[in-house]
Amino acid sequence: MAEAYCFKCRAKKEIRNPQSVTLKNGRPAIRGVCPTCGTKVFRIGKS
Repeated sequence: MAEAYCFKCRAKKEIRNPQSVTLKNGRPAIRGVCPTCGTKVFRIGKS
Protein backbone atom coordinates (compact mmCIF):
# COMPACT_ATOMS: atom_id res chain seq x y z
CA MET A 1 0.00 0.00 0.00
CA ALA A 2 1.03 3.59 -0.53
CA GLU A 3 2.12 5.87 2.29
CA ALA A 4 1.70 9.61 2.60
CA TYR A 5 2.74 12.20 5.18
CA CYS A 6 -0.08 13.35 7.47
CA PHE A 7 0.51 16.94 8.58
CA LYS A 8 -1.88 16.62 11.52
CA CYS A 9 -0.23 13.46 12.96
CA ARG A 10 3.23 14.58 11.77
CA ALA A 11 4.07 11.06 10.59
CA LYS A 12 3.97 8.85 7.52
CA LYS A 13 0.75 6.81 7.43
CA GLU A 14 -0.70 4.20 5.11
CA ILE A 15 -3.40 5.74 2.90
CA ARG A 16 -6.96 4.58 3.60
CA ASN A 17 -9.42 4.61 0.65
CA PRO A 18 -6.72 5.39 -1.96
CA GLN A 19 -7.86 6.88 -5.28
CA SER A 20 -5.61 7.30 -8.31
CA VAL A 21 -5.84 10.79 -9.79
CA THR A 22 -4.02 12.65 -12.55
CA LEU A 23 -2.86 16.22 -12.03
CA LYS A 24 -3.32 18.97 -14.62
CA ASN A 25 0.26 18.52 -15.83
CA GLY A 26 -0.29 14.77 -16.36
CA ARG A 27 1.58 13.45 -13.31
CA PRO A 28 -0.03 10.58 -11.39
CA ALA A 29 -0.99 10.97 -7.72
CA ILE A 30 -2.87 9.20 -4.95
CA ARG A 31 -5.49 10.85 -2.77
CA GLY A 32 -6.93 9.33 0.40
CA VAL A 33 -7.54 9.63 4.13
CA CYS A 34 -5.30 9.22 7.19
CA PRO A 35 -6.42 6.10 9.12
CA THR A 36 -5.67 7.70 12.51
CA CYS A 37 -7.18 11.20 12.38
CA GLY A 38 -9.28 11.21 9.18
CA THR A 39 -7.43 14.12 7.54
CA LYS A 40 -7.06 14.13 3.75
CA VAL A 41 -3.61 13.01 2.58
CA PHE A 42 -2.05 13.31 -0.88
CA ARG A 43 0.93 11.63 -2.52
CA ILE A 44 2.35 12.81 -5.86
CA GLY A 45 4.26 10.47 -8.15
CA LYS A 46 2.72 7.04 -7.58
CA SER A 47 -0.52 5.61 -8.83
